[in-house]
Amino acid sequence: MPAQSPARPISGPAAPTSLPSPAAPTSPSASAGPGGGTTASGPPARTGRPAVARTRAELAALLSEPGASPVGDGPARGVRAVVMTMGALHRGHAELIRAARRRADQVVVTIFVNPLQFGPGEDLDRYPRTFEADLDLCAREGVDAVYAPAQVHDPAPLVTLSAGPLGDVLEGASRPGHFDGMLTLVGTMLHLVRPDVAFFGRKDAQQLVCIRRMVADLAFPVEIVGVPTVRDTDGLALSSRNAYLGPEQRRSALALSRALSAGTGQAGAGAAAVLSAARSVLAAEPGVDVDYLTLANPSDLGPVEVGPALLLVAARVGNTRLIDNVELILTGAGPAPADDEARGKDHNEARNDAGKGKEV
Repeated sequence: MPAQSPARPISGPAAPTSLPSPAAPTSPSASAGPGGGTTASGPPARTGRPAVARTRAELAALLSEPGASPVGDGPARGVRAVVMTMGALHRGHAELIRAARRRADQVVVTIFVNPLQFGPGEDLDRYPRTFEADLDLCAREGVDAVYAPAQVHDPAPLVTLSAGPLGDVLEGASRPGHFDGMLTLVGTMLHLVRPDVAFFGRKDAQQLVCIRRMVADLAFPVEIVGVPTVRDTDGLALSSRNAYLGPEQRRSALALSRALSAGTGQAGAGAAAVLSAARSVLAAEPGVDVDYLTLANPSDLGPVEVGPALLLVAARVGNTRLIDNVELILTGAGPAPADDEARGKDHNEARNDAGKGKEV
């Protein structure tokens, strides 16, 4: 696990203001408005910037503000949602916030570049930090509170969470310790914010699988919602790291989404056909250095030959590592190619060893 490094100071208000009380409930016909709030039949959108907390104590003070709304005939309460981010917010994050706004009375966004999930030589120091612009986006989307600490764990935690075998494959094989650091931060944030529901993007498919399993295995009292990937008009999945791409590299990066589309088109012909079609697209683009291209079970990332599946790809374009995935239904016959079968076999053996208490 990489040692925790100090995050860059983030500018903004030093003290919180009161968190607005949850809005009154709406009728089932309430519909989402363009800014992430709702129309006249729903809760009004916030105006002005959200309250900002910099420390755990400030966050606790914000979230302890009284106020709840009746739900049906039951006891009064308000629904709280959280959207966890590392900042550099874009339209993909806005869609997460809008999904949260539709479900919740109070929406909290966390902004923190988590050093625990960056390995040696990764882009922790140069990861984009755009706090003022992030606050503007949060204001436009009706966020109630932003938690933007300089540190979450200080000192670095001695007790951490492990993703187990789910964190050893795919991204975890290339980034050892990444998912352990991610889960440690997400678990801590869930304790601090105490949300009823948390929203994460499906673009980070392995992250979503790990978080769902953590919540189930450790009995976190929260619902995890996956929000579909948001793409630019050219098909590129939105990512804060897209800012690193020059014009030519961006054109090369489009091969990832084209490959996923080509693979999806062969879902009726079986796993081997899906992977072959996707691989051909990637091989035709010299600017793309593929790390992995594989099919995986959406629930445990194990091998899959028929039924629901994830087609996942990771590649470097220049110095920028990009990931993408698409959900599909495999209906055709035929095993996966040997290299993917071997990857799946290794993953299954690791999962079986973990279940027997063996070190993996």
